Amino acid sequence: MGNDADCCLVIATCGNQNEAEKLAGSILENRLAACIQLSNIRSYYFWDGKVNNDPEVLLFIKTRRTLYEALESHIQTHHSYDVPEIIRLPIEGGLPAYLGWIDEVTR
Repeated sequence: MGNDADCCLVIATCGNQNEAEKLAGSILENRLAACIQLSNIRSYYFWDGKVNNDPEVLLFIKTRRTLYEALESHIQTHHSYDVPEIIRLPIEGGLPAYLGWIDEVTR
């Protein structure tokens, strides 16, 4: 069964729902994550010398730390942004059965 140290949350954004759904599907098909949640957001950010704001879709990707490099590479390869947001956060606690499920599904 997985433990806290084995699991992580990866946050990424896409410019639209269609791209986010395709990316989520390909991540899951390649078993790079156990679960991905999508949420519509509005991002305010500094880019190319100015402040921008755009609608985006936020992906919460639950996976194992050992899959992070492959996941990051997959996102970069299949993403439309030149510099996609990809941030890994440790999972410091959680329901042991859920963390074990993440571990099991991504093996």
